[in-house]
Order: sequence, then structure tokens, then C-alpha cells
Amino acid sequence: MNKKIIFMGTPDFACTILEHLLYGNDNVVAVVSQPDKKVGRKQQLQPTPVKELAVNHQIPVLQPVSIRHDYQDILSYHPDIIITCAYGQMIPKEVLDAPVYGSINVHASLLPKLRGGAPIHKAIINGDHKSGVSIMRMVDKMDAGAVMAQCEVPILETDTTGDLYARLKTAGAELLMESLPSIFDGTAVFVEQDEKEATFAYNISKEEEKIGFHRPVRDVYNHIRGLIPAPIGYGVIQGKKIKFHQVRMISQLHSYVPGECIGMLEGGFAIACKDGFLIADKLQMEGKSAMDAKSFYNGAGKQLVGNCFM
Repeated sequence: MNKKIIFMGTPDFACTILEHLLYGNDNVVAVVSQPDKKVGRKQQLQPTPVKELAVNHQIPVLQPVSIRHDYQDILSYHPDIIITCAYGQMIPKEVLDAPVYGSINVHASLLPKLRGGAPIHKAIINGDHKSGVSIMRMVDKMDAGAVMAQCEVPILETDTTGDLYARLKTAGAELLMESLPSIFDGTAVFVEQDEKEATFAYNISKEEEKIGFHRPVRDVYNHIRGLIPAPIGYGVIQGKKIKFHQVRMISQLHSYVPGECIGMLEGGFAIACKDGFLIADKLQMEGKSAMDAKSFYNGAGKQLVGNCFM
């Protein structure tokens, strides 16, 4: 497939897509990624994972701060197709319409469900039993283009966002590679999405990182595992944050107050919910390193028993 491809993406998820394109001997002429960000105490600039991969393969990298106003360099490559995955900016119509074969996006949900920047997180948080990947035509509206291919990926009871993320990025790369030949030979069939069925998965807000325990235990469990490994959910007790890195749940009627710390139960630190217990196996007290439940209990945990998360 000797076509000129521009790939647009930013996080690790998109790296898997780009790797498949590169190892498939496709002609990736340039990569577009988000600008480098300052990280850590020293505020050192850190390149995006996609940029690092592209540089390692000696592929030119473009990083417009605002692609809506700075896209002429992209057009100068005269791409045959643009392929995007988790790029992170709305791409203007002038760019989307430029390639001969249009612009294609790899999206980590079964569209029209969960359009937006956090479909994997929200699938777990919502308690969905399946997720998947969609190959769609890019339009100047968030994840609203016609879909030409999809594959389903089951969500297991114990999956975190990290677990599902790992399976979806591989499924997405394989589905794209299977789809490209039909896109290039004109046999691909694109089906418009049903707008009435659309749901949205906007990026996780700071407010969504806080865990409330006055809910059914399954909702609490889904919420927490949907934030693992990042950004990590937390609760507030005695004015301090406690983050939850690894959790289980027990459905069981009880007489405790929702949010009350129970102590050790079945090998983990237990917190009462509306109809059961959230069992934390790995926790992190504010200002401390993450630790296993027993170490936490033998430290600050004992003093928290009988107290409630806000």
C-alpha cells in the first residue's frame, strides 16, 4: 500500500496503532502529536509517547499548539490518507478533507456509544460488560463520522481501565490494518451513526476523581477501578486524601454507616458502602507511598476504624 500517510496521535494507546503501520511497511511521511508538556518538580519538557516513537523511526513530527490555526505544514505533505487515534484536538475541516482517501479515526468504543476522550474509563465506571473499537470517517464533530468497521472486546468483572486499555489498543491496531485495504480499493462501506443512540465519555474531571461511598458497592467498585491506573480515585477522611490503587468488593447487608472504615476484612482494608464493603488491597495516604492493606492498617489504618469518609 504505497500511500502517503500522516498519523495523528498522542498517548501510548496511539503508539500501538503507529507501530503496526510502521511494521506493515506503510509510508508514514509525518506524525502530528500534542506539544511537549512540562512535568515533575523540575518542570522538564517531556515529549508525548507518539513523538518519541516517531523520532526513534526518524519520522518528521509536527506539534501545533492549535491545529485549527496552524495546519499548513500538515497539508504540505499532500497525504493520501490521515489516520488519527487519541490525538487530543479537534481537527479542522480543511485538514480532514485534504487527503484523497479522507481522514480515518481509530476510536476505543462501539460508536455511537461513548464518544469523547475517556471512553475506556467510562466503560468501566458505567459497569459495561463490553467495549470495542470503531474505525470511522473523521468529520468536524466529535467522533460523529460514519463507521466502516467495529470489533467487540469483553469487559471482565475485575478489569481496570489499564487492563481494558491494553486489550483495546491491540484490537484497534489489528482492526485498522484489516480495514485499510478496503479503504484504498474503494470497497469499504461507511454507515452513518444513529445520533439518537449517541452517548458521551468526556475527559475525567477533578471532581470525578473523588469517591463517594453512599452508593451501592458495585457502583463504588466500578468507579474506583475505572480510575486505575490513572488518575486514581481518592476519598477524604479526617481532612486527608487516601488513594485507592487496588480494590475488590463484597455484596453484603450490614448495619454500618456508608463510608465508615471497618478495618481488615478478607485480607483487605474494608469501607462500608450502601449494600456491601469496598475492600482496598493497596492504598496511599496523602504524603505517603502506596502500600498493601496490612501495612496501611498497621500504620494509619487502625486509627481510622469507626471514622467515615466524607
